[in-house]
Amino acid sequence: MNDSIARVAITQLAHGQDLPLPSAASAEAAGCDLYAAEEVVLAPGQYKLVPTGVAIALPQGWEAQVRARSGLAAKHGVGLVNGIGTIDSDYRGEIKAVLINWGEKEVVIKRGERCAQLVIARLASFTWEVCDALPTSERGSGGFGSTGTG
Repeated sequence: MNDSIARVAITQLAHGQDLPLPSAASAEAAGCDLYAAEEVVLAPGQYKLVPTGVAIALPQGWEAQVRARSGLAAKHGVGLVNGIGTIDSDYRGEIKAVLINWGEKEVVIKRGERCAQLVIARLASFTWEVCDALPTSERGSGGFGSTGTG
């Protein structure tokens, strides 16, 4: 087996049986579209969990990230409350997206509509190396706009 390709078990839950499996919109897309398993109405400023009707089993050493869809963000001001949702390899529950309506009008996410994206990635292994001082860098400890670009 190619180590760069994860074999991910997926199951469609009873309320998602007739929905498409998460799928990429193009051959080089980084993420797969997730589909809403129920209709959700979001008032301005409101957030709700949107079920997708699928659960997965990631191999150890891999993670999945639930991300916002740029189309929903650009057209309706809909994003994810937590920015990115992390799915660990030991989680077996339903994938849900915590959508929020940042816009000024009510938004309806219809059942079967693409509501979020799922990106699957290998985790980097690391260990902490405790030290008294960090190596210097040109940037140093400057952050939060210190580079002058925002």
